[in-house]
Amino acid sequence: MESKKLSYILDRIGPHHASRRLELQTIHSAIHSGPTGLHISFENLDQVGPLLKGLLKISGLWTRAVRNSLDYEVVENPVSLPHLPQLFHGFRILHLSDLHLEGIADQGKALHETITQLEYDLCVITGDYRLLTYGDYQTTLDCLTPLVKHIQCHHGIIGILGNHDFLEMVPGLENLGIQMLLNEAIPIQRGTETIWMAGVDDAHWYEVADLPKALQSVPKDNHLVRILLAHSPEIIEEAAQAGIELYLCGHSHGGQICLPGGRSIIVNSRCAREYTSGKWKHQQMQGYTTRGVGTSLLPVRLSCRPELVIHRLISDDSPRNISGQP
Repeated sequence: MESKKLSYILDRIGPHHASRRLELQTIHSAIHSGPTGLHISFENLDQVGPLLKGLLKISGLWTRAVRNSLDYEVVENPVSLPHLPQLFHGFRILHLSDLHLEGIADQGKALHETITQLEYDLCVITGDYRLLTYGDYQTTLDCLTPLVKHIQCHHGIIGILGNHDFLEMVPGLENLGIQMLLNEAIPIQRGTETIWMAGVDDAHWYEVADLPKALQSVPKDNHLVRILLAHSPEIIEEAAQAGIELYLCGHSHGGQICLPGGRSIIVNSRCAREYTSGKWKHQQMQGYTTRGVGTSLLPVRLSCRPELVIHRLISDDSPRNISGQP
């Protein structure tokens, strides 16, 4: 049954995308580094984890850093869009990213409690469901099952793959109720009005993000709102040229271990530092790079809280009260 579902996924994305991703996954699993040898990341170097853990323990920061990894911040991000339909004024998008579920110190208890207190209309997950970048992923799906049960909203959950995720995970993710976008787009409707959500595959390691393919089903109308889900902020220029209004991504963890004041030491993205954390703007396109929910390598954070973001869409033409609520 699973093989039939995977075959459907391969047919859906096309032979070039499928062959490139599967080949690089195999190479990546074999050498535990970047698939082409050009994007080697510190998180794949086996000696880094024990070394960092030792340094944190010697410095007395280990307990604090682990505690910080569970100190979730809920960030509300108002986004004013000039062409937003009136019926979408106040529409709330819960943005999760970089879950790395097996590595969460309390097995997700605090995360579940935080999510149950939130109100939102749609949930999006911008990749990296699992901790490792190779090997088995069933534990990830097992950890994701209770999380999905805590996500309750009218328009459901939309997801994309990150550089830690394998294509073979897609049937399992979709079985859990996550609508995966693999260089695809879908309409979100309220009454007679529509906005479009597009999602691309990983641009960071696998380099299989195909924005033109993702947008090919979207009507060519300059007044349509197009929101892009990408794992990393590395196709910002292309997205701006394609008329994306809002670009949502993660990947960087905001640095995860930062200097006092939140200055990241490592951003792990091939783009300007200004795009690797928080709210930003490029030309006419707005964007947000979340610090993410989970952690890589070790369940630790310093000067960089994990975050859940609620993007609240605002129509320029809608009256707002003093508090800014619709």
